[in-house]
Amino acid sequence: MALLTSLFAGVSGLRNHQSMMDVIGNNISNVNTIGFKGSRVTFSDTFNQFVKAGTNPTDTTGGTNSYQIGLGAKINSIDRNWNQGTFERTGITTDLALQGDGMFVLKSNGQKFYSRAGNFVFDADGKLVSPQNGAVVQGKVASSDGVIPPGNNLEDIKIDTNMKLPAVATEKINWGGNLKSSAEKTRTEHVVQRGNLNSSALVVAPATAPAIDTLKQTALTVYNEYGNKYEVEISYTKTAAHTYTVSWDVKDENKTSISTGNITGLVFAADSSGNYVLDTASKAKFDGTANRVNLPNLNLDFDIDCKNITENSSTTTLNVTADNNREPNIVSGSVTVYDSLGAAHQVSIKFSKVADNTWLWAASVPGTSTVDSKVALKTGQIVFNGDGTLSPIPTTTFSFEPNGGSKTLNIELDFGSGFGGVTQTSASSVVSALKQNGSPSATLTNLNIDQYGKIVGVFSNGSSQDLAQILCAKFPNLNGLTSSGDNMYTAYANSGEPLIASLGADTNTTVQAGALEQSNVDLSEEFTKMIVSQRGFQANARVITTADTLLQEITNLIR
Repeated sequence: MALLTSLFAGVSGLRNHQSMMDVIGNNISNVNTIGFKGSRVTFSDTFNQFVKAGTNPTDTTGGTNSYQIGLGAKINSIDRNWNQGTFERTGITTDLALQGDGMFVLKSNGQKFYSRAGNFVFDADGKLVSPQNGAVVQGKVASSDGVIPPGNNLEDIKIDTNMKLPAVATEKINWGGNLKSSAEKTRTEHVVQRGNLNSSALVVAPATAPAIDTLKQTALTVYNEYGNKYEVEISYTKTAAHTYTVSWDVKDENKTSISTGNITGLVFAADSSGNYVLDTASKAKFDGTANRVNLPNLNLDFDIDCKNITENSSTTTLNVTADNNREPNIVSGSVTVYDSLGAAHQVSIKFSKVADNTWLWAASVPGTSTVDSKVALKTGQIVFNGDGTLSPIPTTTFSFEPNGGSKTLNIELDFGSGFGGVTQTSASSVVSALKQNGSPSATLTNLNIDQYGKIVGVFSNGSSQDLAQILCAKFPNLNGLTSSGDNMYTAYANSGEPLIASLGADTNTTVQAGALEQSNVDLSEEFTKMIVSQRGFQANARVITTADTLLQEITNLIR
C-alpha cells in the first residue's frame, strides 16, 4: 500500500506540473495579446493519512506527535495577474488604453462583456465596436445640443458621421484692448495755408462772368470726430490787382462736394520791406466765423486760416497742413459675425478721442452685407475713470438686417468693465474682439477622446461638441470573472456585481486615446517558472519510476 501511495502522489505531481506548463504556455502565447492578463497556478497538498495519532501529555508521561503521510498535491488556485500593462502609442484615435482597475463594457446579442482591450473601430452604422466580433462599446450618447445625460444607463456608443451643426447667429461681441491716454484728439481743428501767390500768375476775373483763371490747392485730408476722412480743396481767384477771393470745397470719399465757402476781398499791401502781405482787415476775416467749416450732421468742425499767404513775383508755392501735421488718433478693430443662415459679415469698430478720458466709438457693417446696400452704423461714447478703467455704460445693441434672407441681427457690444475689457492707460493703442458667440453651419470633421472617455466632435467651423461618453465597470473581485475569448470576460459567481460609472474619480480609472495596453506577461518570469515546472515534472517522474522499481523487486520475491 505504501508503494502505491507514493506512486499516486507522483502521478498527482505530474498532473499538477503539466497544468502549470499549460498556464505558462498560455501566458507566453499571449505575450503580444492586447490587454491580456497573465495567470499563475498555485498548489496545495491533499489529505494526509494518519500512521499514528498523537497523544496528550500526562502527569507521568509526555505527549507524542501524530504521524502522517501525505497523499500527493492538488491545484490550489489559478489566478489572473491584473497588474497594469504598459502602453503602446498607435496614434489611432479609437485605440484606447485604460489606466486603473476599470474595464470597458461591451454588448453583443444582448449579453454584456467586459474587456481591457481597447482596439475599437467605427462600423458602417457609426457604432464603436470591437473589430474581432462586433461587440458594441457601451456608454452614454449626448443630446443634439451636446449635453451628456446624467446617471449610468448604458446604451450603444453611436456617432453620426454626417452630423451637422446649424448656424448660430451672433448675439454678443466682447471687445478688449487699450486706448492710449496721451493720444491726440482725432477731429481736425485747424487747417492752415502757407506760401506765396505769384502776382502775375492769375489774371483778373471778368466782373460779369465766373472766374476762368483759378489757382487750386488740393489733397488735404481732414477727419471728423469719428475718424471719417474728408478732403478739402482750397482755391484762389484774382478779382483785382492784389485782391483775391479764397474758396474751399469739402468733399467726401467719393469726391462729391458736401460743403463750400469763401472769403472775398482779401487785399495784399506792401509792408515796410516791400513784400505784399494781407492787410489788417483781410487778416481779421480769418479770426471770426466766416472761415469756419461746421457740419454738425457729419460731426465735422474746423477752421481755415490763410492769413500768412504772401504775394510777389516769386513762383507760386503753397502748402496746407492740419493741426501742425499731428497724427489723428484712430484705433480700429474688426471681427467676423454670423447671421441665422451662417453667412459671415464683417463688423468694424473705430475709437476716436474727443477729450481727456472721453472717446467716441462707431461700429459699422459695409453695405455689401445689408439688405438695403447701405452702411449700417451705430455710434456711442465711452468715458474712463482716472485709473484707466471704463466707467459703467448702458447695454449697447448694434442691429442690422443682413442680405440673403436672414433674420435681423441684434448684437450686444460689450466693452467690459474694470481691467477686463477696453482700458485707457499710457500703453499703446490696440483694440480687438475678444470673442463673439456666433458660428456658421458646420460638418463633423474629426473626433477626439479625452481622459474621461468623452468623445468630442470637431467641426469644420472650428467649434467642438460632446457627442458621447464611454463608461467603465469595476468589480469587487476581478478574479471572479471568467474568460469568454476575444479578450472579453463575463461576470460570474464570485465576481460581484459590476459598478458602472464614468471614468475619473468615480472609478479611479482614466483612458488614454491613441494607445493600447499591452500584455502584462513577463517573459523572464515565465521562463523561470518553466524551468521550475520542468524540474518538478522530472522529479515526480523519478518518484513513479522508483516506486515502479520497488514494486518490481517485490514481485520478484516469488522467484
